[in-house]
Amino acid sequence: MRNAPTILHLDMDAFFASVEQASKPSLRGKAVIVGGLGPRGVVATASYEARVFGVHSAMPMAQARRLAPNAAYLVPRFALYRSVSDQVMALLRALSPLVEPLSLDEAFVDLEAGGAAWDEESALLAGTKLRADIRAATGLTGSVGLAASKMLAKIASEQAKPDGLVIIEPGTERELLGPMSVRTLPGVGPATGDHLRRAGITTVEELAEAGEDELVRMLGKAHGHALYAMALARDDRPVVAEREAKSVSVEDTYDVDIHDRLRVGLEVQRLADRCVRRLRGSGLSGRTIVLKVRRYDFSTLTRSETLRGPTDDPAVIREAAARLLESVDTTGGVRLLGVGVSGLADYTQEDLFAQAAQPSGAAEAPDGDVAEAVEPPPEPAERQWRAGYDVRHAEYGHGWVQGSGLGRVTVRFETPQSEPGRVRTFLVDDPDLEPAEPLPLVEGVVETDA
Repeated sequence: MRNAPTILHLDMDAFFASVEQASKPSLRGKAVIVGGLGPRGVVATASYEARVFGVHSAMPMAQARRLAPNAAYLVPRFALYRSVSDQVMALLRALSPLVEPLSLDEAFVDLEAGGAAWDEESALLAGTKLRADIRAATGLTGSVGLAASKMLAKIASEQAKPDGLVIIEPGTERELLGPMSVRTLPGVGPATGDHLRRAGITTVEELAEAGEDELVRMLGKAHGHALYAMALARDDRPVVAEREAKSVSVEDTYDVDIHDRLRVGLEVQRLADRCVRRLRGSGLSGRTIVLKVRRYDFSTLTRSETLRGPTDDPAVIREAAARLLESVDTTGGVRLLGVGVSGLADYTQEDLFAQAAQPSGAAEAPDGDVAEAVEPPPEPAERQWRAGYDVRHAEYGHGWVQGSGLGRVTVRFETPQSEPGRVRTFLVDDPDLEPAEPLPLVEGVVETDA
């Protein structure tokens, strides 16, 4: 572990919910809950205003609605979240070549490796400037922890939440960690925590006092050694720059089990097309096509097929996914489907077009892309008017969907830079109402493509 607090941990505050509040002036300062809105939905993120009611991530959405019935409930907009995340990660990479993203809203940065900090004073300046730059670029807040190790930097950022900065001075680590719960340490989950509690160990100080030999006896050699070192505030794990993606995949969970075999097949084709769009958006292709099926009884099956070389051709990937589906029994019903591509490369083997036998009766698209010719959806998915999604009206301008049902859709017309807007209701097939792309959260800042 180094002697200066030059490891930075950034955790964006209630990220999904904060993005929604930033894009919707009428929701600022109010309880916002983002997640699946169906009967099996779970909370992805709850704003701090919603957390007052006891709502938290991974909670069943039905329970969240009981706790906070008046909150705004929105479906996730992952393309927008990725776009904002790209802006934040670009700011981190300007500080150092060693950036280790953990998720869209969380990352470690080795400030010393980029020359951005070398002691406590310079680290504090770098962390303060980063928070200001993030707010200027995105309008959002992030909490920053600074310490001499990854473990301590993450603990510091948790203490800094929300919208703060905490620095742990070298030499104070043991005193800080001592009274904390053992669950604070990486690798101590519910099972390990219960095991330690039954042995009378509930705090980090008690963990250190138990001694290395006792922890090895209780938890095994690797886990025991690691936890004892962390209890003494020793953590030599380096910040590892982002690894290349090993696979690209998409999946959907259905509110009601799908029993119709034809519908299952069409869903797999649609997922294959989405997977291709994500592949091409990343400039990648792949050799192995993977199908994931979770059945009515929660049993999950995975099937895969490896091609002669990498491809990003939608017809090839659709046909491979269809062949994989033939080997799966879906008669009892399907609750989740997924299509993925692994064995990634940054090139395409053109002769794989020969593998795609065009379905009988399918008309070839004018430009040779058969993605839309095989399964033209009866109506774009956006026409479902999902809660929280952006729309534009010919007369009233930009807005977002507050809700829909009984043949009507309710829209609030406002933009990230406007005052809270007015609400109007339309027929769902109103020709003047169309889906729209999200607007930049900060005026004058262009968001990167997701």
